[in-house]
Amino acid sequence: MTRITASDDKSRKSRGAQMDPPNRFESTRIEKDIPPEPWDDPEKAATTQVLVDHAKTILTKNSSPDICFTYSINPYRGCEHGCAYCYARPTHETLGFNAGLDFETKIMMKAEAPRLLREALMKASWQPEPIAMSGVTDCYQPVERRYRLTRGCLEVLQEFRNPVSIITKNVLILRDLDILAPMAEMNLVEVFISLTTVDRELASKMEPRTPPPELKLEAIRRLSAAGIPVGVNVAPIVPGLTDKELPKILEAAAAAGAKSAGYVLLRLPLAVKPIFLDWVDHHYPLRAQHVRTLIEDTRNGSLYDNRWGTRQTGEGPYAQQIQTMFRMFQRKFGLDHGLPELDVSRFRRPGEWKQRELFPDS
Repeated sequence: MTRITASDDKSRKSRGAQMDPPNRFESTRIEKDIPPEPWDDPEKAATTQVLVDHAKTILTKNSSPDICFTYSINPYRGCEHGCAYCYARPTHETLGFNAGLDFETKIMMKAEAPRLLREALMKASWQPEPIAMSGVTDCYQPVERRYRLTRGCLEVLQEFRNPVSIITKNVLILRDLDILAPMAEMNLVEVFISLTTVDRELASKMEPRTPPPELKLEAIRRLSAAGIPVGVNVAPIVPGLTDKELPKILEAAAAAGAKSAGYVLLRLPLAVKPIFLDWVDHHYPLRAQHVRTLIEDTRNGSLYDNRWGTRQTGEGPYAQQIQTMFRMFQRKFGLDHGLPELDVSRFRRPGEWKQRELFPDS
């Protein structure tokens, strides 16, 4: 597998993955056995490519019992944010790519997403319910600035008055306040900002292409000021790196206007495990073994446990300690009440409201 080491002095500074693990579905792989030349710059080979995903549908139905939504929209596959811990990385292997640099640089965009969403909502079989945006990859990742697929989907949801729950860590969401604020007035939208750390240096290494923590907090302030219900997701909590920040994160989120908070413990499924552990070795070599040990302490001596019910929170004394600390400060800062339930009763298909006005008794 291709690995950029610290001794190369050419680490992928603006990328999360420092290695390209083999695709688990491929029987062969290419390994470079020639050391990089001094003039070789890994960044030159890390340019983002946007490829068209000819998806036939846009709504994905969730079957996991520990996920709080049934349907989600992901306009993009892969994510340029490059978070070292991203649990979605293995999904790129189903496309023939690797979960490392490919996941961050080969972005699949569903160009017909707004049209596909409109078609889905027009079907008589659609029963209105909240739809999650970013159940897998971030709908406001950098390429959204150009392709505006998320905005297009929001315009459709606003037209149909179908409620939506948005999860993002990008302040680009503020661009769409003109859609989100009117939807909030009808109780049709809620937003969760992912805030993993308030340490700017750590964030720049762990989430290299996301806005710094202070801008995420500013996004919470502006969303809240616009009347949009905002929660914060401390996701993931990384044992030995970010767990001690919980009081600061929750205090800062509450001060910015967040009304709810949740958390997810670090998950390392499949190729995420070697990528994240390699990332820790690369950026925090003196803390790497401590981090690994604490992760194992929360996963029954393993590095990952995929059982429903425990995969999000872990188990054992250390996982319980994290949960207790989170609940304590969640209550202290008033983030334990949840957000208002979204209103599905306002749903309408284009033209229906005119018929109801002409024939109010029909």
